[in-house]
Amino acid sequence: MQVGFIGLGVMGSPMAGQLIAAGHEVHLYRVKDNHRNLLERGGKRCDSAAEVAQQGEVVILMLPDTGDVESVLFGEGGIADHLSSGKLLIDMSSISPVATKQFAKRLSAKGVGYVDAPVSGGEVGAKAATLSIMAGGSETDFARAMPLFENMGKNITHVGGVGDGQTAKVANQIIVGLTIEAVAEALTFAKSAGADPAKVREALIGGFASSRILEVHGERMVKRTFDPGFRIRLHRKDLSLAVDAARQLNLSLPNTAATQQLMNGAVANGLGDRDHSALIQMIEHMSDIKQDG
Repeated sequence: MQVGFIGLGVMGSPMAGQLIAAGHEVHLYRVKDNHRNLLERGGKRCDSAAEVAQQGEVVILMLPDTGDVESVLFGEGGIADHLSSGKLLIDMSSISPVATKQFAKRLSAKGVGYVDAPVSGGEVGAKAATLSIMAGGSETDFARAMPLFENMGKNITHVGGVGDGQTAKVANQIIVGLTIEAVAEALTFAKSAGADPAKVREALIGGFASSRILEVHGERMVKRTFDPGFRIRLHRKDLSLAVDAARQLNLSLPNTAATQQLMNGAVANGLGDRDHSALIQMIEHMSDIKQDG
């Protein structure tokens, strides 16, 4: 396919690379020096977002937040005016489900298809093409996007209509965030009580408390390796989406709100650009526990 790709960040760059490797002609915007390998492998540099939209029969966005997606689509120099009828927009960012439905409605009036397809699996999953992809959109648009999804992920689910993919991603981030917080509390408790947190983690992995979070992020906490990964400030954004949606739905999500506040504290204390496993450092800070790293 002729694919446009906007958003060459930690996740977007390897995702675009997977599409190039699969043989698609991928048109790229804002190619930095550390993305030159994408050009060397066959990616096509574009001088503007508008050019990406003109060249791609399918355009993929992988951007940080709702405002970024809105700006790229409808802001000054936005691509909506350059998406002609019959094209497909795939937004793989993690943004507001409510805004997603509004964006899709505006593009639908132009005859442009829309699939929201946020992902889970982090940088590791993007590099290995093993991302979990949660998609919302019509059956026709999802089927059209599926060959591209298969190049980037393994667990691909059509959740429902437009916006349902984003809803699934928010649910995912609630579970991941609260589980990271629980692992952080448990390992902090273990160390403070005099046990070796590495041995406690090893013991828990064999029991009912075992989880992928305990395996991967628990190891990061034990080894004090907090290079992202997935940054705390981005996870905070996702939990903010959950809290905002809960308010609109008159829901009580007490532990989600508490974990969001904990992440607010982490950002305020200079931890925002560390991996979300560094949430343990905020727990330690609140407990006045001194740690190296």
